Amino acid sequence: MTENFDHSLDLVLKSEGGFVNNPKDPGGMTNLGVTATTWANFKGRNTNEKEMRSLTRDDVAPLYEKKYWDACKCDELPSGVDYLVFDFAVNSGPGRSVKILQRALGLPEDGAIGPVTLQNIDVMDKTELISRFSDAKKQFYESLPTFATFGKGWLKRVDEARVNASNMLG
Repeated sequence: MTENFDHSLDLVLKSEGGFVNNPKDPGGMTNLGVTATTWANFKGRNTNEKEMRSLTRDDVAPLYEKKYWDACKCDELPSGVDYLVFDFAVNSGPGRSVKILQRALGLPEDGAIGPVTLQNIDVMDKTELISRFSDAKKQFYESLPTFATFGKGWLKRVDEARVNASNMLG
C-alpha cells in the first residue's frame, strides 16, 4: 500500500542498523542497509567510507523506494505483505523476495509480480501468507554458506518481520 512505505522503511532501517564493514559480509561496507556498491550504482559515481558513514534516512529513502519498494510493486500489495516483501527484498534482492512470495502462494517462481500473483494474494488468508513467507525465508537463510556467521541475526529478523507484518494487517 502506498501509505505504508515510510513506516516500512523505518522498520527496515531499524533492522539494518548503522555503519558496518564486516570482512565476513559479502556486501562489504554498508550503512543503513545500503552497500557501497549499491550506493555508487544508484548515484552513478564512486563513493568512499566518509560518504557511506554520513548517509541519512533522507539520503537512502529514494534508493529504497525505487530499487526495492517499487521493484516489488509493494504499492499493489496488502498492508503487512507489502512490508514483508520489501524487507526481504532489501536483504536478499527484489527478484528473490518475489520468488519467495510466489513459493508461499504455491505458484511458479518467476520473480515478477503480475496479475496471477496479485489474484492469489487477494484470495489467500494474509496471516497464513505471512507465516508461509516467513518459513520460506528461514529455509533460504539456512541454505546459505554464511549462515553460521549471520544466521542468528537473520532468523531474529525473520521473526521480527513476521510480527511487524502481522501487526500491520489491521
